[in-house]
Amino acid sequence: MVNCNGFTAPFYVMRDFFGALTPSVLRTGMIDEDGNMPNMKQALLSDAIGTIAGACTGTSTVTTFVESASGVEAGGRTGLTALTTGVLFLACIFIAPIAAIIPAAATSSALIYVGVLMLMGLSKIDFNDLDQMVPVSLMLIGMPISGSIGHAIGIGLISYTVMKVFGGKAKEVSILTYVISVIFLIKFFLAL
Repeated sequence: MVNCNGFTAPFYVMRDFFGALTPSVLRTGMIDEDGNMPNMKQALLSDAIGTIAGACTGTSTVTTFVESASGVEAGGRTGLTALTTGVLFLACIFIAPIAAIIPAAATSSALIYVGVLMLMGLSKIDFNDLDQMVPVSLMLIGMPISGSIGHAIGIGLISYTVMKVFGGKAKEVSILTYVISVIFLIKFFLAL
Protein backbone atom coordinates (compact mmCIF):
# COMPACT_ATOMS: atom_id res chain seq x y z
CA MET A 1 0.00 0.00 0.00
CA VAL A 2 1.15 3.52 -0.81
CA ASN A 3 0.10 6.58 1.17
CA CYS A 4 -0.34 9.78 -0.82
CA ASN A 5 -1.62 12.91 0.87
CA GLY A 6 -3.59 10.85 3.39
CA PHE A 7 -5.10 8.53 0.77
CA THR A 8 -3.94 4.90 0.83
CA ALA A 9 -4.10 2.75 -2.30
CA PRO A 10 -2.42 -0.38 -3.67
CA PHE A 11 0.89 0.30 -5.44
CA TYR A 12 -0.23 -0.89 -8.88
CA VAL A 13 -3.19 1.52 -8.88
CA MET A 14 -0.91 4.40 -7.92
CA ARG A 15 1.68 3.44 -10.56
CA ASP A 16 -0.78 3.46 -13.46
CA PHE A 17 -2.54 6.55 -12.21
CA PHE A 18 0.59 8.61 -11.59
CA GLY A 19 2.21 7.43 -14.82
CA ALA A 20 -0.67 9.02 -16.70
CA LEU A 21 -1.52 11.95 -14.46
CA THR A 22 1.98 13.32 -13.90
CA PRO A 23 2.60 14.36 -17.54
CA SER A 24 -0.82 16.00 -17.68
CA VAL A 25 -0.28 17.96 -14.49
CA LEU A 26 3.26 19.00 -15.43
CA ARG A 27 2.14 20.31 -18.82
CA THR A 28 -0.61 22.47 -17.37
CA GLY A 29 1.25 23.89 -14.40
CA MET A 30 -1.42 22.66 -11.98
CA ILE A 31 1.21 22.01 -9.30
CA ASP A 32 1.43 24.29 -6.28
CA GLU A 33 4.60 26.05 -5.12
CA ASP A 34 5.67 22.99 -3.06
CA GLY A 35 5.44 20.64 -6.06
CA ASN A 36 2.19 19.01 -4.89
CA MET A 37 -0.93 18.47 -6.94
CA PRO A 38 -4.01 19.94 -5.26
CA ASN A 39 -7.07 17.69 -4.84
CA MET A 40 -5.02 14.49 -5.17
CA LYS A 41 -7.46 12.53 -3.01
CA GLN A 42 -10.39 13.41 -5.28
CA ALA A 43 -8.38 12.52 -8.40
CA LEU A 44 -7.41 9.13 -6.96
CA LEU A 45 -10.98 8.45 -5.83
CA SER A 46 -12.48 9.24 -9.24
CA ASP A 47 -9.90 7.02 -10.96
CA ALA A 48 -10.62 4.17 -8.53
CA ILE A 49 -14.39 4.45 -9.03
CA GLY A 50 -13.92 4.44 -12.82
CA THR A 51 -11.70 1.37 -12.62
CA ILE A 52 -14.19 -0.53 -10.45
CA ALA A 53 -17.18 0.49 -12.60
CA GLY A 54 -15.34 -0.60 -15.75
CA ALA A 55 -14.47 -3.97 -14.24
CA CYS A 56 -18.06 -4.53 -13.10
CA THR A 57 -19.44 -3.76 -16.57
CA GLY A 58 -16.91 -5.92 -18.39
CA THR A 59 -15.11 -3.16 -20.27
CA SER A 60 -11.40 -2.62 -20.55
CA THR A 61 -9.82 -0.69 -17.70
CA VAL A 62 -11.39 2.73 -17.19
CA THR A 63 -8.53 4.86 -15.92
CA THR A 64 -6.43 7.90 -16.65
CA PHE A 65 -4.29 7.44 -19.74
CA VAL A 66 -1.28 9.42 -20.95
CA GLU A 67 -3.37 10.56 -23.91
CA SER A 68 -5.32 12.70 -21.43
CA ALA A 69 -2.43 15.16 -21.58
CA SER A 70 -3.48 16.20 -25.08
CA GLY A 71 -6.94 17.23 -23.84
CA VAL A 72 -5.49 19.05 -20.86
CA GLU A 73 -2.96 20.79 -23.06
CA ALA A 74 -5.75 21.89 -25.41
CA GLY A 75 -7.48 23.61 -22.50
CA GLY A 76 -9.70 20.92 -20.94
CA ARG A 77 -9.82 21.39 -17.17
CA THR A 78 -13.28 20.26 -16.05
CA GLY A 79 -15.64 17.32 -16.22
CA LEU A 80 -17.28 18.92 -19.25
CA THR A 81 -14.18 17.97 -21.24
CA ALA A 82 -14.60 14.32 -20.25
CA LEU A 83 -18.32 14.42 -20.99
CA THR A 84 -17.70 15.91 -24.44
CA THR A 85 -15.07 13.26 -25.14
CA GLY A 86 -17.50 10.53 -24.07
CA VAL A 87 -20.26 11.83 -26.36
CA LEU A 88 -17.82 12.01 -29.27
CA PHE A 89 -16.69 8.43 -28.58
CA LEU A 90 -20.34 7.34 -28.71
CA ALA A 91 -20.65 9.05 -32.08
CA CYS A 92 -17.56 7.15 -33.24
CA ILE A 93 -19.47 3.88 -32.93
CA PHE A 94 -21.18 4.77 -36.18
CA ILE A 95 -18.01 6.10 -37.83
CA ALA A 96 -15.80 3.12 -36.88
CA PRO A 97 -16.67 0.98 -39.93
CA ILE A 98 -15.73 3.86 -42.23
CA ALA A 99 -12.50 4.48 -40.31
CA ALA A 100 -11.59 0.80 -40.60
CA ILE A 101 -11.05 1.17 -44.35
CA ILE A 102 -8.27 3.73 -43.81
CA PRO A 103 -4.92 1.95 -44.26
CA ALA A 104 -2.56 1.75 -41.28
CA ALA A 105 0.10 3.67 -43.22
CA ALA A 106 -2.18 6.70 -43.28
CA THR A 107 -2.56 6.78 -39.50
CA SER A 108 1.03 5.94 -38.60
CA SER A 109 2.09 9.59 -38.65
CA ALA A 110 -0.24 10.31 -35.73
CA LEU A 111 1.40 7.52 -33.73
CA ILE A 112 4.84 8.89 -34.55
CA TYR A 113 3.72 12.30 -33.29
CA VAL A 114 2.47 10.76 -30.04
CA GLY A 115 5.84 9.03 -29.66
CA VAL A 116 7.65 12.33 -30.14
CA LEU A 117 5.45 13.93 -27.47
CA MET A 118 6.24 11.07 -25.09
CA LEU A 119 9.95 11.72 -25.59
CA MET A 120 9.51 15.15 -23.99
CA GLY A 121 9.59 13.37 -20.63
CA LEU A 122 13.26 12.57 -21.25
CA SER A 123 14.11 16.18 -20.40
CA LYS A 124 13.61 15.25 -16.74
CA ILE A 125 16.28 12.50 -16.85
CA ASP A 126 19.73 13.29 -15.49
CA PHE A 127 21.89 11.76 -18.23
CA ASN A 128 25.01 12.38 -16.14
CA ASP A 129 23.75 9.80 -13.61
CA LEU A 130 24.37 6.28 -14.96
CA ASP A 131 21.81 4.84 -12.52
CA GLN A 132 19.14 6.80 -14.41
CA MET A 133 20.60 6.88 -17.89
CA VAL A 134 21.26 3.16 -18.45
CA PRO A 135 17.76 1.88 -17.50
CA VAL A 136 16.06 4.65 -19.51
CA SER A 137 18.26 3.95 -22.54
CA LEU A 138 17.59 0.21 -22.34
CA MET A 139 13.85 0.88 -22.07
CA LEU A 140 13.96 3.13 -25.14
CA ILE A 141 15.81 0.47 -27.11
CA GLY A 142 13.77 -2.43 -25.70
CA MET A 143 10.35 -0.99 -26.50
CA PRO A 144 10.53 -1.10 -30.32
CA ILE A 145 12.63 -4.28 -30.38
CA SER A 146 10.26 -6.27 -28.15
CA GLY A 147 7.12 -4.51 -29.32
CA SER A 148 5.97 -4.32 -25.71
CA ILE A 149 5.99 -1.46 -23.24
CA GLY A 150 5.70 -4.01 -20.43
CA HIS A 151 8.84 -5.83 -21.51
CA ALA A 152 10.71 -2.53 -21.78
CA ILE A 153 9.62 -1.58 -18.25
CA GLY A 154 10.85 -4.98 -17.05
CA ILE A 155 14.22 -4.44 -18.72
CA GLY A 156 14.44 -1.00 -17.15
CA LEU A 157 13.59 -2.26 -13.66
CA ILE A 158 16.04 -5.15 -13.87
CA SER A 159 18.86 -2.91 -15.13
CA TYR A 160 18.09 -0.27 -12.48
CA THR A 161 18.24 -2.90 -9.73
CA VAL A 162 21.46 -4.43 -11.07
CA MET A 163 23.09 -0.98 -11.43
CA LYS A 164 22.24 -0.07 -7.85
CA VAL A 165 23.34 -3.42 -6.37
CA PHE A 166 26.67 -3.53 -8.18
CA GLY A 167 27.20 0.19 -7.59
CA GLY A 168 27.07 -0.35 -3.82
CA LYS A 169 23.73 1.41 -3.45
CA ALA A 170 21.54 -1.63 -2.81
CA LYS A 171 19.81 0.05 0.14
CA GLU A 172 18.43 2.76 -2.18
CA VAL A 173 16.31 0.16 -3.99
CA SER A 174 12.94 -0.60 -2.41
CA ILE A 175 11.91 -4.14 -1.58
CA LEU A 176 9.05 -3.87 -4.05
CA THR A 177 11.50 -3.03 -6.85
CA TYR A 178 13.52 -6.13 -5.98
CA VAL A 179 10.38 -8.27 -6.03
CA ILE A 180 9.15 -6.89 -9.35
CA SER A 181 12.62 -7.28 -10.88
CA VAL A 182 12.74 -10.94 -9.83
CA ILE A 183 9.24 -11.51 -11.23
CA PHE A 184 10.32 -9.98 -14.55
CA LEU A 185 13.45 -12.16 -14.58
CA ILE A 186 11.31 -15.25 -14.03
CA LYS A 187 8.93 -14.11 -16.77
CA PHE A 188 11.74 -13.46 -19.25
CA PHE A 189 13.65 -16.70 -18.63
CA LEU A 190 10.95 -19.22 -17.74
CA ALA A 191 7.67 -18.04 -19.23
CA LEU A 192 8.71 -16.82 -22.66
